Amino acid sequence: MAKKRRPQTQAAAKPQAGDAPIPVVGAREPCPCGSGRRYKACHGREASHAVAELVRRPFEGLPGEADWVALRELVPAATVELKLKDGLPEGVPSVTLATVLPMAWPALRRDNGSVLLGLQNDTPTGDLSRDLADTLRRALAAEPGTPVAAERHGAEGPRLQDLLDPEGPFEPVVHTGFEFWVENAENATGEVAASLERANAAAIPTVRLSGLDAAYWCETPEKNHLRWVMTHPEETLLDALARLHAAGGTSLGEGTRLVGSFRAHGLTVPVWDLPSGMSAADIEKPAHAFAERLAGALADESPLTADERRARAGLTSRQVTLN
Repeated sequence: MAKKRRPQTQAAAKPQAGDAPIPVVGAREPCPCGSGRRYKACHGREASHAVAELVRRPFEGLPGEADWVALRELVPAATVELKLKDGLPEGVPSVTLATVLPMAWPALRRDNGSVLLGLQNDTPTGDLSRDLADTLRRALAAEPGTPVAAERHGAEGPRLQDLLDPEGPFEPVVHTGFEFWVENAENATGEVAASLERANAAAIPTVRLSGLDAAYWCETPEKNHLRWVMTHPEETLLDALARLHAAGGTSLGEGTRLVGSFRAHGLTVPVWDLPSGMSAADIEKPAHAFAERLAGALADESPLTADERRARAGLTSRQVTLN
């Protein structure tokens, strides 16, 4: 049975001014610009392109790219103080990146004017950096004491690389819970306290290893893991891991095993299984020793041997893409 066509409204029949924003409507509805075409064939094409256009490495060029990826995909509770290229606006004492915010808010302007920017949120386009920059700009202009809602925007506008200081430090602080959501969390009561308790109970204990870029130990009920985000080119890194694996050089100690890798936001994340009794402190020294072995393997440009090619095929078959 044919669907009834929605009558064209008077507003849609009149072409809008060239600089006026075009509202988002249903794909089959007349485009609000007044062209007489359906939205999907007119201004909706640009919106669809923006959604489909995927930026493979959205955090490339930012200080701490590997940690940006880790906090986006792997770490439950962490914060980072951000430094803006043009300095903080008046009335904004600080800007803090947070893995996740209550109610999955994209951002929050606190009562004191400070801004929390959430990282682990669904975004409307394929450029995560541009989406986060748009949210950050709206948060800086929001009224104190208000959350910033998700909002669809076009493919234009600045990216994080345009807003953040390229020389600014990126130093994640990993938390055991989400008390950073609220000021004076120790005095929280009622529903706020209950929400924090529920969120904290679901958080996987995680520790960032010292002296290594984006290497994170985590504890799960059956076994522990080391998940290490690396910025080396994927093919070069897999070759190096294959050389070490074939020579027995990927072990981090008794009972440990390199089990594969993730691919996330254009970077490769090798993953090790660890015995449940192996703590973050226990893995520090073996991880540093592995980093030295990996540096040597990365510098080796000789062709892979038959054993190394088999090891590489095994690593590739166990690679999982997160996005």
